[in-house]
Order: sequence, then structure tokens, then C-alpha cells
Amino acid sequence: MILVTGATGNIGRALLKELDACGAGPLRGLTRDARRASFPEGVETVEGDFAETASLKPALDGVRSLFLVSRMGSDADLLDAARQAGVEHVVLVSSITVQTHPHLGPAGENLAVERLVKDSGMAWTILRPTQFASNALWWADTIRERRTVRVPYADVGLPTIHPADIASVARVALTESGHQGRTYALTGPERVTARQQVAAIAAVLGREVPLTGTSREEAHRHLAAFLGDEAADAVLDVTGGDVNDELLKVRDTVSQVTGFPARTFHQWVSENAAAFR
Repeated sequence: MILVTGATGNIGRALLKELDACGAGPLRGLTRDARRASFPEGVETVEGDFAETASLKPALDGVRSLFLVSRMGSDADLLDAARQAGVEHVVLVSSITVQTHPHLGPAGENLAVERLVKDSGMAWTILRPTQFASNALWWADTIRERRTVRVPYADVGLPTIHPADIASVARVALTESGHQGRTYALTGPERVTARQQVAAIAAVLGREVPLTGTSREEAHRHLAAFLGDEAADAVLDVTGGDVNDELLKVRDTVSQVTGFPARTFHQWVSENAAAFR
């Protein structure tokens, strides 16, 4: 049995679809609200709340492999419950900032979870993706309302990754041998600036999408409203304010692990154009 946490998220949905398609069952998707979940027919839907570890015990019953999206509750308690339930292998989604910006608070939090997983007594695989293509959804309301997209660091290009590629690597790690005890830094196939991302959205929509640069201070005020001050500063650092060669590096890990080239940002936009219409 494979249990996928974050099952209704950008990675979890794609992962369950891939696992179901390759016949990797039995499969179980964990969600806070089963009524809102829409999983493939062969996936069992289970409810659980990370804030209440006891509620996760039924979801862990019979599970041998766990896909973990962390920091939604007590990861230490969850991993302890998983070990007691007989889970043998954990695939963890962490962040590339653990190796590129270890001084940032969110990176430190991800590193702490990595250590918990490594010390859990279970086998592990750690995925460290870079910026998600789906972060462009932060602009969706602005674009739908035909307002100007305002971004700092508009011409800094990052090797943005399609969440489905993270899912593809996770699927391989969960179903094939040779990936336990491995840490994978994951990126897209090329660097893409915010300006190029907005241009790609405009091309798919078939209309102009105006973009203008803004100050870090203005961007921080906007981001801090829903991320908090520390996380907002971290986002601004890793999207242009404090980049380094390790963060900017384009890696072929996705193709090496899956056998298929990493998906482009344009492909992500084409698949998600409705969000911007």
C-alpha cells in the first residue's frame, strides 16, 4: 500500500494519477475533506488532519510506502506513527534551498524534517525541487482581471520545475529499486524569467498581459500578507534578491531518474490556461 499525503495538491494529484496508471496499487490518498477530493477510481480516499496525529493512524494502516509533503503538522509525530504502523520507505518533498540557501528560515525547517526522516529508522528518498511552475498562479487573479502583473527581479531566470515532474520522480522512487538513501535536486529544463513566464501566459491566452517591475519593498508587503515576513523575505531572496550558481543550475535529474525530459514552463501554462482566463 502506498499512501500519498498532500493528495489534492499540485504534486499529489499528479502522483496518484501516475501511480494508478502504472498499476502501482493499492493506493491511498490522504485529504482533510474527502467530499472535495477527486482521485482516480482505483485510489482509496481517507480523511486525516496533520494537526491531530491520532487521526492519521487509520490512513497508515497497511501502508508500506509513504509520500510525505511535510510541515503541515508535527512531522516527528507522523513519522513515529508511520514507523509504528510498519511503513518501510518515505519519499519526502523538501526544497533545493536546503543546499542553496541553508541560512534561510524555511530552508532550515526543511532540513530539520530531512533529518527526522533520515533518523526515523525507515528507508528514505529526498526530493529537493526548485521553484514550482505553479507559483505563477499567484498572478492568476491579476491576469484574469486584466490588470498589470507587478514583479521584482523580472529578468532573473530560474530553472522552474513542473510539479508533475516532481510527481514522476516520486513515482519512480516509490515503485522501483535503487532510490532509497538518495537525495535528488530537481529542476526544469531551462531558466525562465518572470518576464518570460508572463509572455508564455500571454501567448497561450492570445492577448497581451502587461508586466511592470516593482520594488522589493512593495513585493514584500504583498507576500507578507499571506506568507508572513520571514517567508516573504526568503521567497524574494531565492527569486532574485540573493541568487547563486547552485540555485541557477539546470539539472538533468528528472530525465536521469524517469527516462523522460523535464516538462517546460510553456507546457505547464498550456495545461493550466483556464486558471488565467
